[in-house]
Amino acid sequence: METVELAELIKNRRSIRAWEDKPVPEELLLQAVELATWAPNGANAQLWYFYIVQDRNDIKAVADAAQAGRDVMTSWPEMAQFGGFPRPVSPPPGTSAPSPPRRMPLGDAPAMILVGAKKRENPMDKVLAERAKVDEKAAEMLQWSSILNPRIQSVSAGIAYLLLVLHQMGLGATWMTGPLAQSKGDVEKILKVPDGMDIIALIPVGYPADNPTGQRRPVSEVCEVMK
Repeated sequence: METVELAELIKNRRSIRAWEDKPVPEELLLQAVELATWAPNGANAQLWYFYIVQDRNDIKAVADAAQAGRDVMTSWPEMAQFGGFPRPVSPPPGTSAPSPPRRMPLGDAPAMILVGAKKRENPMDKVLAERAKVDEKAAEMLQWSSILNPRIQSVSAGIAYLLLVLHQMGLGATWMTGPLAQSKGDVEKILKVPDGMDIIALIPVGYPADNPTGQRRPVSEVCEVMK
């Protein structure tokens, strides 16, 4: 593949949130996951794990769990105080009720890939945590380590590969983490995820029914050549 072809593939990929009512062949999803596992990852530990879901009842259960968590959070008065999900505006007296807030697209997807990250103890974190009790520099290093989180970085690299492969196959997907902030435990129960695993991303997949556009900031705004 020439660089210009790779550039076109990367630049044309979009987050898709509407899909055709058409099943996605299992073999395509498995092929996409297999290629995703060739992404770079820390110490080649390959801590990722992929759950391919095609059963409509299971997809609905995950979507319902995510929506339920969102609804709970929406009901909190702190949401109005600090902002968050859009809340419906009360209609003037005598008028019809407003439309309900737009639901998340998860339940409409023909397939879903949920990405897990295996839990793994890092001996260096143990060293830093113990040393941080008596050493300010070690405490600072421990904070840096929590920000860098190589486990999440490694799995995220796999997700990036996965999205590009799905796009090249003519499939549309979107990388979602927000719903898990309100439903992670419930979603993991639905999937029977073991204790040594964290689900960190929901990726609905299907044949795209929309063609969103979007631009990126110029490189001059996001990059600095150090001299």
